[in-house]
Amino acid sequence: MIRFILTALFLLVFFIVSIPLYIIELIIGLINKDLSRRSSLAIVSWAFRVVAFLAGVKLTVKGEENVPKDEAVLYIGNHLSYFDVVLTYCRVPRPTGYIAKKEFLKVPFLSWWMLFLDCLFMDRSDVKQSAQIIFSAIDKIKSGISICIYPEGTRSKDETTIQEFHKGSFKPAQRTNCPIVPMIVTHTRDIFENHLPFLKSTHVVLEYLPPVRFSDLSKEDQKQVHEYFRNMMQEAYTKNLNEN
Repeated sequence: MIRFILTALFLLVFFIVSIPLYIIELIIGLINKDLSRRSSLAIVSWAFRVVAFLAGVKLTVKGEENVPKDEAVLYIGNHLSYFDVVLTYCRVPRPTGYIAKKEFLKVPFLSWWMLFLDCLFMDRSDVKQSAQIIFSAIDKIKSGISICIYPEGTRSKDETTIQEFHKGSFKPAQRTNCPIVPMIVTHTRDIFENHLPFLKSTHVVLEYLPPVRFSDLSKEDQKQVHEYFRNMMQEAYTKNLNEN
C-alpha cells in the first residue's frame, strides 16, 4: 500500500505542477512545434521513470539497439497493463504518439500531455473513426513522428498467450514502409492489475525485436502480416516467460 500511496502522491503533485507547464508548452508550440514535442516527451518520460521507480519495477531491457533512431517507426506491442505504456514511453528515442482508446480524452491533465505528445484516440466501436485514426497515424509517420499501437486492441488478462492481432493495425507501416519494431513485455500485470489497488515490486522483461519493413516480407506474409508478427512475438514472449 505504501508504494501505491507514494505513487498517487507523486502523480497528484506532478499534475498540479503540470498546469503552468501546459501553458509554457502551448507557448513553445506556437513558436517551435518540434521543440514542444521533444520537451513534452522529456517531461513525461521523467515522470514515468519516477512512477516505475516508486512502483518498484525491476526492468531488464533486451534488444534496445534494434530501435532505429534516425527515422519514424511503427512500434507494435503486446498489451497486459497500463504499465506497458509507462515502461516503454520513457525509452522512445524520438517523438512518438501512442494510439489509445477514446476514453482517455476525458481524463484531465493526462489527456493534455497525450495531445502534446501526438497521441491519437480511437473509438473502437466506430469503424469509420478508427479508420480515420489509422490515416492520421500514417500522416504522423510521414512527418517523422513514430507511432505505437497495440494490435490486440485492449489489455489482455491472458499472461501466457498473445491475443489475435487486428490486421488494420499494420496499415501505417504498409502505406509508409517504415520499420516495424515489435516490443514485448512480460509480467507487467503483476505490478498492478493482478492485485488492485496495491503496487507490487516486479521484475519485467522488455524486449525489442529487429525492425522489419513491410516490403521485406514475402507476398504471403504481407497478406497475413498480423499473424506473421503475432507468431514472431509469441515465440519471444514464451521464451522470456520461461527464462524469468
